[in-house]
Amino acid sequence: MNYKNTYLVSVIAAVGMVYIPSLQANTNWMMATGYPDDSFFTQNLREFVEEVEENSDGRITIDMRSNGTLVSHDEIKRSVQRGVVQLGEVRLGAYSNEHPVFRIDSLPGLATTYEEGYRLNELLQPYYEEVMAEQGILPLAYVSWPGQGFFADKPIESTDDIDGMSIRIYSQPTQQMAQELGFNATILPFSEVPQAFSTNMIDSLFTSAQTGIDVQVWDYVDHFTYTGTMHNINALIINPAALDSLDDELQQVVSEAARNAHERGWEMSQKRSTDNNDVLEEHGVTVSQAPDELQAAINDVGEEILAEWRQDASDEANQIIDTYVEWRDSAE
Repeated sequence: MNYKNTYLVSVIAAVGMVYIPSLQANTNWMMATGYPDDSFFTQNLREFVEEVEENSDGRITIDMRSNGTLVSHDEIKRSVQRGVVQLGEVRLGAYSNEHPVFRIDSLPGLATTYEEGYRLNELLQPYYEEVMAEQGILPLAYVSWPGQGFFADKPIESTDDIDGMSIRIYSQPTQQMAQELGFNATILPFSEVPQAFSTNMIDSLFTSAQTGIDVQVWDYVDHFTYTGTMHNINALIINPAALDSLDDELQQVVSEAARNAHERGWEMSQKRSTDNNDVLEEHGVTVSQAPDELQAAINDVGEEILAEWRQDASDEANQIIDTYVEWRDSAE
């Protein structure tokens, strides 16, 4: 799928609003991400940094630190809000307790393909920006995670295979989904997954193949049952005051690099989704597609969770979902 030429018009407008005339000192920014260097998210951000530095002729330099070495993954959003670092990448679903909009990308069965995920994100971008502006941050780009699935020491083919298993999930909707399917579900940050396996706190994961590779899941389990289910979103965010300190020309440099990171990131994610299965199999993990019975059970739970979400969400958010569902259903 070609994701180009459909990116955020509103972000381009936002970064062009403030004009600070002419000569200014070189700008040195700090940027934090919680993912390792071999993650496609980190690789995409490296290209963003290189483009900003090159196209600004060195007037902007960005010291990017990966793998939580500068700021822990859970503290990145707060650090950008406070201006401790100027830029960071966050998974929006990690903040689902702050606002219903941050739960949308974790709703099971709502967007199960890249095309659906991209369209849903496209519709949500103005609303994301509105909510995050109130929190003192500005999103510059959005990138999808690959689709999800179950990592376990056996294939998960039906809810009968789930009874009594302990699973790590990462959001309120995935916790509810896992519990209703029959798992004992625990929300844990990415960084605590290896220890949780080692101490027998969990014996399975619901996540993407990318996360499985990032935590070397083959040290603990040897099956991955792919379900699709959802395409979670990471956002590249910036402190607005940092952006406003740039003149108009440099703001456009950042804007263009963010546009490219957005487009490139979705393409990288889709390619990595295919490549990741090969990596898992090379490390002894058996990859299989979830059977219809399991998919139906997930979709049934997803419909319940969506109905509950609608009760908490604003009229604006519900209208966005209505527009998206109408588009999705007409495309089937």
